Amino acid sequence: MSIIVRNLQKRFGDFTALDNVTLDFPAGELVALLGPSGCGKTTLLRVIAGLEFADAGQVVLHGEDVAEVGARERQVGFVFQHYALFRHMTVFENVAFGLRVKPRRERPSESVIREKVHELLKLVQLDWLSERFPSELSGGQRQRIALARALAVEPKVLLLDEPFGALDAKVRKELRSWLRRLHDDLHISTLFVTHDQEEALEVADRIVVMNHGRVEQVGSPQDVYDHPQTSFVYEFLGAANRLQGNLDANGFVADGAASPIAAIAANPHFSGRALAYVRPHDLALYPADGAGGAHGDGITVGVRRVVTLGGSVRVELEGSGGVIEAELDREAWRALKLDIGDGVTAVPRALRVFPAQ
Repeated sequence: MSIIVRNLQKRFGDFTALDNVTLDFPAGELVALLGPSGCGKTTLLRVIAGLEFADAGQVVLHGEDVAEVGARERQVGFVFQHYALFRHMTVFENVAFGLRVKPRRERPSESVIREKVHELLKLVQLDWLSERFPSELSGGQRQRIALARALAVEPKVLLLDEPFGALDAKVRKELRSWLRRLHDDLHISTLFVTHDQEEALEVADRIVVMNHGRVEQVGSPQDVYDHPQTSFVYEFLGAANRLQGNLDANGFVADGAASPIAAIAANPHFSGRALAYVRPHDLALYPADGAGGAHGDGITVGVRRVVTLGGSVRVELEGSGGVIEAELDREAWRALKLDIGDGVTAVPRALRVFPAQ
């Protein structure tokens, strides 16, 4: 089912949760709503679900305007962060609940319910836990049962609100891979809310980045990461170094630097005070003995701290513009033969420049 929202407005008192939001979600996609706390992503999900009503605007599900239709009639499945399972019911009864409370004319027979519940429990790989109670399950198991319960009523849209937010890092990683595989099998239109950038980049077909109730950017994970349209998107999606400086016809000159960073051409759309961003893995380091000069101008900094992270090394660098980070593989770091306090030239291989706000 395709999902369309048009010019959605939602306020809570003086707080604007949604500010004229317009989006199209094609049928069968898994879309991440990504942004910081308070950006409006959960409110948008709840308005689509019918758990909140917008002050203005349209919600269109499969061609039908449902802005005034209640949650039960919208045929959506909703999975909350904290599972919301019935503690007094077994796993089987939790999954069967949505089927058993259907109106009598729509309610399946008991044999059909039993068959469907066991089929769903096999789908989420927990059929062997059907007679357990929620208190006897791990957090990851509870979330999979919550998802099975949402799927039991055959929703046309699946909505997930921070589904893995209450779980530890290892379980989160396992479950998001599992969710991706499950979606590829079922092809249900799915929206999930997250503030975890890595989660969105790994799982989603498309990402909607939100901030202050507005949509900052929409695109594929790779497109949004590689081509951020605003400084907010660049900073929010992954690690980023921010450099303050000026942009003119010769390029970007970082504060405290004597010359432009040669790899960066001037942006014809503006000049003056600017913010430049570079990912840690896009910073090349050269000893400050003149070797860096052959590779173009860069930023003169000193090695402040070195942290080994598995196969990579994070190097904290300090200069007149503040602290920035570079990330290298261990072999490249060893080859530099640098120590704490040594001077280096940091040369950006890729840099994005935006007007200073």
